[in-house]
Amino acid sequence: MKAINLEKLLPADIPPGERILWFGRPEPISLWRRAYRADWVGAWFAAMTLWNLVSVSQSDGLFAGFVSAVRTLGVGAAALALLSLLALLSARTTLYVVTERRVVVKTGVALPMFINVPFKQVASANLRVFTDGAGDVTLGLTDKQRIPYLALWPSARPLRLSSPEPALRSIANARDVAEALGRALAQASARAPSASPAPVAHADAAPAAAAAA
Repeated sequence: MKAINLEKLLPADIPPGERILWFGRPEPISLWRRAYRADWVGAWFAAMTLWNLVSVSQSDGLFAGFVSAVRTLGVGAAALALLSLLALLSARTTLYVVTERRVVVKTGVALPMFINVPFKQVASANLRVFTDGAGDVTLGLTDKQRIPYLALWPSARPLRLSSPEPALRSIANARDVAEALGRALAQASARAPSASPAPVAHADAAPAAAAAA
């Protein structure tokens, strides 16, 4: 893992000496395929390329159909290249940190933003592991807490617009991270007996192409 100067990246409201259990970034390819839906975009342009080849060939001839298909394919390739650039920038500017008392999400390409989620605000945690080994760890928040979806994205649970949930998206070794987070949540709950520990739900994903972003 590449060394990161956490003192420059973490917000000042993390108390000195608070133990960091894990930190990492999204995997760019996994983020590209899931948060940016590259699989679906590629499949759509492939279908449109075939459609244009057949339909234009029938009306204007094979050569015209071939030219139309190549144009569509070029637009699709440009779209996927743009999405790959956005995914790479998102992965490089996002940082996830799990300490013994909170989860911190640094997100934002042009305007970096720190989202601090103390364990007392976490109602549940969920794990989804994809077939390529990457996975998402999402945090269900208590009813009193709400973070705007656009402020979180792409570090948000997919399609939870009304009740956004922070997520550690497309991280490597997601199962190990979820287990470490679960232990930390349990220990934090033990220090505050009035609160029940947030459960960590595990869900193995279907094939990666079926994953929603």
